[in-house]
Amino acid sequence: MFTFLQTPNPEDIAHHMDSVRTATHQVAQSLISDPGGTLKDLGQQAIQFGIKVVAAILIYIIGAWLIRLVKRWLKRVFRRRQTEATAAQFIANMVSVILTIVLIVSVIGALGINTTSIAALLAAGGMAIGMAMGGAVQNFAGGIMLVIFKPFKVGDLIEAQGYTGVVTELSIVHTRLLTPDNRTIVLPNGALSNGTINNLTNQPLRRVDWNISLEYGTDEAACRECLISLLKEDSRVLDSATPGASDPFAAVSSLAESAVIFTVRGWVRPEDYWGVFFDFNSRAYVGLQKAGFHFPFPQLDVHIKDKIS
Repeated sequence: MFTFLQTPNPEDIAHHMDSVRTATHQVAQSLISDPGGTLKDLGQQAIQFGIKVVAAILIYIIGAWLIRLVKRWLKRVFRRRQTEATAAQFIANMVSVILTIVLIVSVIGALGINTTSIAALLAAGGMAIGMAMGGAVQNFAGGIMLVIFKPFKVGDLIEAQGYTGVVTELSIVHTRLLTPDNRTIVLPNGALSNGTINNLTNQPLRRVDWNISLEYGTDEAACRECLISLLKEDSRVLDSATPGASDPFAAVSSLAESAVIFTVRGWVRPEDYWGVFFDFNSRAYVGLQKAGFHFPFPQLDVHIKDKIS
């Protein structure tokens, strides 16, 4: 732990008081022995100090103007990127505070005051705060990254950190998800920004895939036509007339041990994904059997050979 403020030592206070009295006595003696030279030296020192004060004032005025300029530039950048208002304001204020601290240190340095101890105190304080709030700082930085780069927004359905849900809140330090079974999940932004995020709704269209197993001996061409016709019965399934979509598709994708696997694909809007998925499962189960196609059972062929003596 770092200690930044200490109780003044009475001996140190007495020492400083003695130094002030000694300096005052020396100035008084100089005025008595050589009043002209002493006044001249005091005048030169006053002029030098006045120049430092003027320089410090100019540095402060120019620095304050530059800080306002930077804040206006940041606001324009955030407006173009459509950054969240809360994060944009926080970042602008944080940058303003940092630049103001730098400006104050510069003004103190222009007055001739040693700023080494001030800089060391600020560095030690920043280190102590960073060590004490390591996780919070990481989550804060992650929140800034999420707000700036926007991998998702409130209302999107995402998969992240092993959870799937709709984003209900995006704050500086955490993100809230509402899962399909009505649970609220709070994810820290540090881990979220460093992990994989699968955004399921940020595109206007999604493709739905089905793998359907049918018995060997199935008429491949007739089965494909049946599957495509069943899929086209759903008005939510799009075709090539919709930009970005293609016509419903069906084909044999693999030959398994006990079944022929047909892959069926169709394009839908994100909000229709699960409805189309479950409805086609039911439609295919009934429609394929009505059309004379059969689902397989696991099979094992056993061949017995007579032993030749």
